[in-house]
Amino acid sequence: MRAIDQWFDQYGESHQNAVNKLLHWICVPLITFSVLGILWAIDPWVSVIAVAAAMAFYTMLSWRIAAVMLVVSLLMLLTLWNMTVVFWPCVAIFVLAWIGQFIGHHLEGKKPSFFKDLQFLLIGPIWLVGALFRTVGLRY
Repeated sequence: MRAIDQWFDQYGESHQNAVNKLLHWICVPLITFSVLGILWAIDPWVSVIAVAAAMAFYTMLSWRIAAVMLVVSLLMLLTLWNMTVVFWPCVAIFVLAWIGQFIGHHLEGKKPSFFKDLQFLLIGPIWLVGALFRTVGLRY
């Protein structure tokens, strides 16, 4: 398995453009939330299982990153728990956020990383957390 730095370096290759980065800061959390919401609408336990699987992957890369992602994921699940209508709002968020992502990659002039490896769909959220860690001088 690749080390977290390798994942981040490879992901970062197609995320250099400032507008693309900004769109990722907005759209990646929205996509994560919307995917959990769509799964929640199917069955809340499916969302919980998806979070658990992602946490297993993240923990293999960095327990610190996994801990932050667990808190973020739990906050997202709590939000979903309190929503009266979940499915269609999450579908709308999902579609609009992906449009934002593809606009960013068009401006970047590079394809999204997940076209090379689907695992990059899990790397996007922690790439943002890793950027926060670097900004405040924390190790991951």
